Amino acid sequence: MKSSNKRRGIIYDRQKAVAYSNAWWDKRNPKYPSFENDCTNFISQCLFEGGFKQQFSQYRHEGWWIHPNHSNWSVSWSVAHSLRWYLILSKRGVEVNSPDSLSVGDIIFYDFDGNGAFQHSTIIVEKNGASILVNAHTSDSFYRDYSYTDSTAYTPNIKYSYIKIVD
Repeated sequence: MKSSNKRRGIIYDRQKAVAYSNAWWDKRNPKYPSFENDCTNFISQCLFEGGFKQQFSQYRHEGWWIHPNHSNWSVSWSVAHSLRWYLILSKRGVEVNSPDSLSVGDIIFYDFDGNGAFQHSTIIVEKNGASILVNAHTSDSFYRDYSYTDSTAYTPNIKYSYIKIVD
């Protein structure tokens, strides 16, 4: 897959994405818009700063993009459920069954109440055996356990979507 992605101009540098998340996990980069619920905007920034190429469209519900002057963006840029579907349907990410298959720079989505709508997203910043740590915005998190069992949003019905970025 690596060579076909290079031909398409997709080069994702996981370390750059993680370095960006480490630099901005607790503040907002003025280069980008900021939202009250900022988790997916932050994850999109991490992907983009890691070299993930935008897929532009004139329609907000298509592709994954932010306008160069940041006056407009796709729904998938800022909404967890939409980014998850974009990654899967565009084949730029593959949903895997277990976090064991993930690497640093991959993305985890959270459906806190288990109703099928994913409300949160994080980026993996460290993986050491069974220990997986993530960074996130909204409730700003730095090297937090991916399970989010300490979150006020956590419920016993939580579902995770593990997305391996195709690079």
